[in-house]
Amino acid sequence: MDLFTAMRTFVEVAHAGSMNAAGQRLHVSGALIGQRIAGLEDHLQARLLHRTTRQQKLTEFGESYLEQCKDILELVDFSEGNASDQQQEVQGRLRIAAPMSFGTMALMPALRDFGEIAPEVDIELTLSDTNEDLIAGRFDAAFRIGELEDSDLHHVKLRPYRMVICASGDYLGEHPAPQTPSDIERCRAILFSRTGRKPWRFKQGADEQSWTPQTKISVNSGQAVRVAALAGMGVAMLPEVLVRQDISEGKLVQLLPDWDLPEQPMSLIYHRDRYRPQRVTKFIDFAKSAFKT
Repeated sequence: MDLFTAMRTFVEVAHAGSMNAAGQRLHVSGALIGQRIAGLEDHLQARLLHRTTRQQKLTEFGESYLEQCKDILELVDFSEGNASDQQQEVQGRLRIAAPMSFGTMALMPALRDFGEIAPEVDIELTLSDTNEDLIAGRFDAAFRIGELEDSDLHHVKLRPYRMVICASGDYLGEHPAPQTPSDIERCRAILFSRTGRKPWRFKQGADEQSWTPQTKISVNSGQAVRVAALAGMGVAMLPEVLVRQDISEGKLVQLLPDWDLPEQPMSLIYHRDRYRPQRVTKFIDFAKSAFKT
């Protein structure tokens, strides 16, 4: 029996919740997963899981052994990565998750610069507006927009995510541009459906106002909202990073620029590993610099 393989399988089963789910993640059959767990239990002379036809649960010994496996495998991974790093440049695969709009417009161009710093690192970037699970997805790090939930993961605050209101020249040629936040009520808007039909909040010094525009269309993609705004379909509230170039080129016009819109905190989250591969540490340092507050 390959002890390290069996230990990795046990950790995956504990995280996945079932042997079949672990088998899918490891691309092996559930039967093989069961054989590895049985072999590990025989080796340890102790039961790791209580198994029924409907569920499984870690035994008391299994819970303590799981933490030991994590520590051991973490050290093994670090030792292998460190040995490789010392023989040549920082290398290996780096798996990152990020929101769609930020990842497309801000992170992708920045990765070119990271590639110059760490040319031997292969990057696998997953873009999704649904927060990816670092453990289940086996990600090294992920960008998060919004307040973070309590977690065992470590995080660092980055530059806040700023929003702007904009519309195309075609739309403004047929509809008067809002001069005050109250004018927003009469505007046709393209909404990002994931945030719902919430009032748009404005702030100028001590003056705070909230107004809800008329809904023209709602869509679950920031890029689609941008395309609709460029097509003159209405007024949109979009991440500044997504429309910065459109505004500078005159394709979109920023509206109510003297009023501040709510900013959302942005963070980089990553595992609290004591033995972190150099490629991950290098990327964390790079992200802190590239997207610093």
